[in-house]
Amino acid sequence: MNPLLRHLAATAFLAGSGALLVACGAAPGAASATDRLATAAAPAPAIIPASATPSPAVAATPATLPLIRVHKSASCGCCGAWVDHVRAAGFPVEVHDTEDMMTVKDRLGVPEPMMSCHTAEVDGYFVEGHVPAEDIKRLLAEKPQARGLAVPGMPLGSPGMEMPDGRTQPYEVALVGGDGSAATFALHP
Repeated sequence: MNPLLRHLAATAFLAGSGALLVACGAAPGAASATDRLATAAAPAPAIIPASATPSPAVAATPATLPLIRVHKSASCGCCGAWVDHVRAAGFPVEVHDTEDMMTVKDRLGVPEPMMSCHTAEVDGYFVEGHVPAEDIKRLLAEKPQARGLAVPGMPLGSPGMEMPDGRTQPYEVALVGGDGSAATFALHP
């Protein structure tokens, strides 16, 4: 499918649907059994609005920001737009185009319900999907015991998913614990 048509088709679906993952080159339902078991007993998340979270290290300079390695499909336009977003925030970025995203997601322990179209690695954490750069900076400043951050699906208005008409959807950035459980890290209205 033409990359532009693929991107347009993906944005026509509601965030979080399996069809979105297919449109961007990920395969829904292919997570490991361990990931499915770990997320089945996940506790209810605590709600922390993004506007209410402290961000003392958000002012980190580009020279101090670690390299982000991004794994994505070569044909995914929204993934490329997200790469531009984190670069603009000062992160050095290394892109790895692959059509075998499930191997990357399994290796990093991304739970199936948290999956999106691209997966990044930074400083020992995974960053799954359209996570804002400011949330990545907060993660790196706070250094929680966790696998990483995730924005499941492809919410409209999230970094890389900006719409020409300005439409947005509220979305959550989840902190995925070492046991695969998820808790709210930030909310974006």
